[in-house]
Amino acid sequence: MIDLYISETCPYSIKVMNFLKENNMNFNKLDIADLQNYKKLIELGGKSQVPFLHDDDNNINMYESDDIINYLKCRV
Repeated sequence: MIDLYISETCPYSIKVMNFLKENNMNFNKLDIADLQNYKKLIELGGKSQVPFLHDDDNNINMYESDDIINYLKCRV
């Protein structure tokens, strides 16, 4: 399952979450308002930017909502 690091107020995070929900895709939503999630985001991606997708099964880490959605379209 993919992990999606988000901020509830970020329109780009909302865009990706809406795509996931519309396509009935399971994901772990990790809000960076939680300090542990924020620290993990920095550890994995190196910068404080959301949305951030982490797909451990396929060794994929990526930022940018459009890139994330294009990646997810291949999994629908």
